[in-house]
Amino acid sequence: MERGLFVWCWVGYNITINNSLYPKPKIMLRQIKEDVQVAIEKDPAARNFFEVLILYPGVHALIGYRLSHGLWNMGFKFLARTISQFFRWITGIEIHPAAKIGHRFFIDHGMGVVIGETSEVGDNVFIYHGVTLGGLATKKAKRHPTISDNVVIGAGAQVLGPIHVGCNTKIGSGSVVLQDVPEHSTVIGVPGRVVFSGISSDMEDDEGLESFPDPVARAIECMLDRLPQMEKEIRHLKETLRQKGIDTAPSKPVERDPSNIKQVSGQSKS
Repeated sequence: MERGLFVWCWVGYNITINNSLYPKPKIMLRQIKEDVQVAIEKDPAARNFFEVLILYPGVHALIGYRLSHGLWNMGFKFLARTISQFFRWITGIEIHPAAKIGHRFFIDHGMGVVIGETSEVGDNVFIYHGVTLGGLATKKAKRHPTISDNVVIGAGAQVLGPIHVGCNTKIGSGSVVLQDVPEHSTVIGVPGRVVFSGISSDMEDDEGLESFPDPVARAIECMLDRLPQMEKEIRHLKETLRQKGIDTAPSKPVERDPSNIKQVSGQSKS
C-alpha cells in the first residue's frame, strides 16, 4: 500500500521478478523528449521544442498514455483508466491504457483518434485525426488491429478487427480496412483495397509528397489501353464473317408512320 501511494508520480517504474518498484524518472523524460522530437520531424508546422510540448494534443495524449500504460501494467487499472479519460477530455484522443505502442509514434492534429484495448502499434507509425483502431467483436480476446513499423494512416481511416497491417504500408484517408494488408502496400477505399503493392516503401515524389494512386483513374486508363485491341479484334471478326457470306452491316431502325398511330387521347366512347 505504501508503494502504491507513490506510483502516480512516476511513469518509468520497472517491475522486477520480486515485484519491487524502482523509480526511473529519466525514462519518462527521455520518452517525452523523443515524442516531441518526432513531432518536430514529422510536422512541418512545428517550430520549436517548447511549442510542441505545450500546444500539441498528440504529444499530450502520448504523455498520458505512457503514464496510464505503466500504471495498468502495475495493476492500478482504475487509476490508469481515470488518467486515460482525463487526457481524452483535454485532447480528444482516446488511447486505452492496455494498448501497446512503440517508439516514434506521432498523432497529427489528433481529434477523434481512438486506439482500442488490444491494439498493437509498432515503431515510427504516423496517424492523422479521426483514425480508429477498433474492434468488431465483443468477446474478451484479441479484437483490435496490429500495426507494424513505418505505417501511415490517413485522416478518418478505420482499421477494424484483429487484422495485421504490414510494414511500410500507407492507408488512404477515409478507408475502411477489414482484412490483412501485406507489406509495402497502399490501401484505399471502402472497403479498403490494395491498389499498390511493391518491395519498396518509396512512395514519395521529389518534393516529399506522398503518392496515393487513384483506383478509379487507374481502371479507366486500363480500359482506354484495352480499347485499340478490342477494336482490332472486332474488325477482324467482321472480316471473317464477311468472307463467310454473313452480312455484318448494321440493321436500319424500323420507321413508324405517324398516321398509323392511333390517337387514344381525345377520343370519345362510341
